[in-house]
Amino acid sequence: MTTTGTPSDHPQELQDPFCLTVEGIAAHLLNAPWTRYAAIGDSIVEGIREPSEGYADLSWADRVAAGLRRANPQLEYRNFGVRDLPAAGIRATQLDPALEFEPDIAIVVAGGNDILGKRFDQDAVEAEQARIISALRARGCTVVTMGLFDNTWTPYVDEKYKPVMKARLQQLSELTHAVARRLGALHVDLPSHPAGREPIFATDGLHLNTRGHAVVATEVIRRLGEHLGNKTQD
Repeated sequence: MTTTGTPSDHPQELQDPFCLTVEGIAAHLLNAPWTRYAAIGDSIVEGIREPSEGYADLSWADRVAAGLRRANPQLEYRNFGVRDLPAAGIRATQLDPALEFEPDIAIVVAGGNDILGKRFDQDAVEAEQARIISALRARGCTVVTMGLFDNTWTPYVDEKYKPVMKARLQQLSELTHAVARRLGALHVDLPSHPAGREPIFATDGLHLNTRGHAVVATEVIRRLGEHLGNKTQD
């Protein structure tokens, strides 16, 4: 069953311990200064998802935009995400348009498609991430990165691919965190989140369902609230 609308229309989502309420989102984003938000990446950013009953049919990037817009109704938002792009393709096709948009906050997710090939070139992905993040940081932009949930425990990933995929997910998350730390970006540590063992995954073996998107948005907003110094009780 596809659910649409806003999170406040869905009691199940509001009762989820891993998701923020509208009031919680407002508390975390109190006095958020950002006015121009760019989302850069592959299908994770584009918003590919599977419906999960009881949850609004919204991507995590759009949910973050809605939260930021509550703090600043004049917020401008551009989602540059395109499915199937490796890190080099994201940098080549999205960085310049994103810079032209002049964001003061950007979320960058790059490398997920690189781990799906016969060989995972960690150095190349790290270099591409660094080029994207450093260019944005040089303009004074707040940048957010994230690790990826490990879905290899689910039945949706073929058994023969699970060991290598698990290892590569960990490698990608670790190198992304390292790049973020080095370049002064904010990082969201999804791999350690307890929801990673919950039913948040799409049946395609690659993406999240709408519950998973709600969880990711929550963690991005919590990380922004921490950066802003907002004290909350959730």
